[in-house]
Amino acid sequence: MEESILKNKKILAVDDEPDVLTVLEDEIRLACPDCIFQKATTYEEALHKLESEVYDVVILDIMGVNGFDLLEVAVKKNMRVVMLTAHAISLDALKRSHEMGARAYLPKDKLGEIVPFLEDVLKYEFEPGWRRLFEKLHTFFTEKFESDWEKKTGLLWKEWAKV
Repeated sequence: MEESILKNKKILAVDDEPDVLTVLEDEIRLACPDCIFQKATTYEEALHKLESEVYDVVILDIMGVNGFDLLEVAVKKNMRVVMLTAHAISLDALKRSHEMGARAYLPKDKLGEIVPFLEDVLKYEFEPGWRRLFEKLHTFFTEKFESDWEKKTGLLWKEWAKV
């Protein structure tokens, strides 16, 4: 098995649902037992960690922990952030995640595939990373949203797909 780019990386996962954090930790540690995995279940706990430490990747729930507020803090510190959501899966949240500097926007339905998404976040810069996300989740987003979802976000999905 090829060594994961996550090896020795420091990851913070923030979600108010402990079972989601357990799944994330299990999936990530299975692929990369040498990564440093930390978690937080509240906004306050996450804010303290973000202000006092540096992470290679931060995974933020949107709803239960004020994810967009935490996203702003993490991006200001140049951390790569993945927004993770079940209840806030919407075109507005997708667009806002991109505009605020998140590196990915993932539905919790894809928790079992978290490792390849995290690896892409580390391998690719901002727009190329969103292009990879677009390639991987285009069908999912099309089924979840209206058929013209790409246009409604106002983002350059079509142009990213051409590069």
